[in-house]
Amino acid sequence: MKVPMIDQAKNFLEEARRMNPGPWVEHSYYVAEAAALIAERHPDMDRDTSYVIGLLHDIGRREGVFHMRHSMDGYKYLSNMGYEDAARICITHSFAYKDINAVCGKWDCSREEYEFAHEFLSKIEYNDYDRIIQLCDALALPSGFCLLEKRMVDVALRYGTTDYTVSKWKQIFKIKKDFESKIGCSIYSLLPGIVKNTFETDQLI
Repeated sequence: MKVPMIDQAKNFLEEARRMNPGPWVEHSYYVAEAAALIAERHPDMDRDTSYVIGLLHDIGRREGVFHMRHSMDGYKYLSNMGYEDAARICITHSFAYKDINAVCGKWDCSREEYEFAHEFLSKIEYNDYDRIIQLCDALALPSGFCLLEKRMVDVALRYGTTDYTVSKWKQIFKIKKDFESKIGCSIYSLLPGIVKNTFETDQLI
């Protein structure tokens, strides 16, 4: 797959942190860690590739504070360096439910970029690398791993809900179930600190 090596991906992310510091960077590290932990148990996935695309899924945020424009900024940034498979994730990670209108936030890019994203999604078939980042994006807060429901509510409170919100949530739960059937265990059992970070306690009462 056309993705950078881990050290290079970390350099990209740290450069992006300097350009636009924010909690999105720590979120990206947790997405990467979750993807790696799942992929190493998956019979057909590469751990390092999964880690790299997790690190870079939001790399478009290097350009500043935007909504859906970050998907296109990330796609262009990585495509221009020849990392097409990593670039693809910049778009697909936002669309577990594969509809151009099923987004959190607004399309704040150009009409041409919107049309490009629309056509791009319509022409591809998702693979497990697309799906693993769609899932892990919903498992990671900047403070650590959490239940899907907590992350979903976090996003809804910040960006609001749409007619597609429930459909997107259902699709993410389906992706989780599909991965669990392939790796033979609960996704949650792989993620350190998930109880503490979800419930803000060391143990359930």
